[in-house]
Amino acid sequence: MLTTVLDTARLRPGERTAAWAEVTGLALVNTLIRFLVQEPDQVSARIRTLALGPVQLSVMSYTPLSSRRTARLIRQSDPEQYQLGLTVAGHQRIEQARSSAALGPGELVLYDSSRPFTAVSGPQPAGTRTVLLQFPRALMPLPEADVAPLCGTALDSRSGVGRLLGLMLNGLVETHGDLTPGDTARLGNTAIDLTAALLAHHSGRPLPDGSRQRALFQQIGAFIAARLHDPGLKPGTVAAAHFISTRYLHRIFQQHGTTVGEFVRQQRISRCRRDLADPAQRTVPVAVIGARWGYPAPSDFTRAFRTAVGLTPSEYRAISQAPRSAGGRGEVRGR
Repeated sequence: MLTTVLDTARLRPGERTAAWAEVTGLALVNTLIRFLVQEPDQVSARIRTLALGPVQLSVMSYTPLSSRRTARLIRQSDPEQYQLGLTVAGHQRIEQARSSAALGPGELVLYDSSRPFTAVSGPQPAGTRTVLLQFPRALMPLPEADVAPLCGTALDSRSGVGRLLGLMLNGLVETHGDLTPGDTARLGNTAIDLTAALLAHHSGRPLPDGSRQRALFQQIGAFIAARLHDPGLKPGTVAAAHFISTRYLHRIFQQHGTTVGEFVRQQRISRCRRDLADPAQRTVPVAVIGARWGYPAPSDFTRAFRTAVGLTPSEYRAISQAPRSAGGRGEVRGR
């Protein structure tokens, strides 16, 4: 269900702007916020969110404001997300990458968290209401070169794919209470597919063959990377989290020239090598590093590491942290 993250009506007027900036920075991206009202008690804003698998749907309403994402804020923190906004009520202007769009009710716009942008809503006192779809850039099957020129431009939402996407976003808001976790994950993937189809239409570029499967492979890879510490990370767990069969999961990895087990092993060994070679972690026991990355039994860690690298973890640490000689770089290469 949609969860209310912040409603400024519950705060004192002097706290509202700072609270909105902080919460939207955590839920979306960091921006410089300024409400375009005369008095603090005129500030009004609310944000509700719904998780759709790798996608986040946000419903926001706010009195006139300006929001700027600067190059400095991007350097400080960038989640590398695309955001697709549907204006439901009111008006706003978006500028990004030398493009600008004046948006009214029913219009769509895309912007990129990795590039500076400015958004201004108003001037109507009643404010603006938007539905925002946010997802990792890595899940967009179109190349960045095709997507970048469309950022900050108005996208057709009155016909074709744009109309379907707009209807879907509004439908998610209306029916969120009836959705199961499985429904939301599948609908998140559908929203990405429709967004990609809309951008392909506007760019005049075809969607790459197998693009959905490649995006799913990247999504699963990110899921695995975040859970390498879990010794119970198995294909069945990964498949269930993405609402696909284990058989289909194995097929995806086979088409990328690997297996689920091999992918997990390579990721774990890579993290272990990094930590063992880190001088700042020289006092951390080898067994602790192994357990940190999914090898709770020291013997299993030693066996897996030796098979992958040709050295035991202790031998690898000793060589990689040995003082460099004048004739060599002290590097260790795995097999």
